[in-house]
Amino acid sequence: MEDEGLEISQPGLDSNKSEVHHRITVRSPRSRVHRRIYKLRGSGRCYENSTGPPCTGWVEMMAPVFSRVAWRCAWYMIQNDLVHAWGVDMKLGYCAQGDRSKKVGVIDSEYIVHKGIPSLGGSDDSKTMLATPDAHIPPKSSFSSSITAPAESAFSERAEVRRQSYSELDIFKRRWAKAVSEDKCWVDPYSQPVHNTVSKFNSTGEKELGVKKNTSNS
Repeated sequence: MEDEGLEISQPGLDSNKSEVHHRITVRSPRSRVHRRIYKLRGSGRCYENSTGPPCTGWVEMMAPVFSRVAWRCAWYMIQNDLVHAWGVDMKLGYCAQGDRSKKVGVIDSEYIVHKGIPSLGGSDDSKTMLATPDAHIPPKSSFSSSITAPAESAFSERAEVRRQSYSELDIFKRRWAKAVSEDKCWVDPYSQPVHNTVSKFNSTGEKELGVKKNTSNS
């Protein structure tokens, strides 16, 4: 990290063993570090001239690593009442002490495995039920409901965690916008065109975004 001049980084993810949410976090076995990705198909495309997250200048909040000076800056972004910290990762580049496309990167020479095991919202206890000895299996009439109820409950709880995460993301964005508007001396070095979007929650609790007007990619 220090040799590469990075202020903010994270270890890359082993793509064969990890649950990957963002392609930029995947380890590249042919390099020591990478700072951007290229995605020429599908949604969220990343090109050579892309200047912002998640194409470049971005790490996930899973396992970030900071220099001391970058951490002093990032510490003030943390909101104690927002549990999931959604939105903070998109702003970490402001703490990079320079050009985020150069000062933020993913370390490929050191990598980790992301198991993707939910830590909030419960788990599917039906697996535990099915693994119990025959002597502890309840009568057939109640067995079906006993193994499906925990799974349904876990799904409902996970959906609620998702909703709460998006709610906190909206709160964080509003607080950021308020801080920007109140600081008359601050100039955003990464000012981007505003995307006009509408959002709604689907049945699984995930947010669907519909872009009314397409502008240039970050």
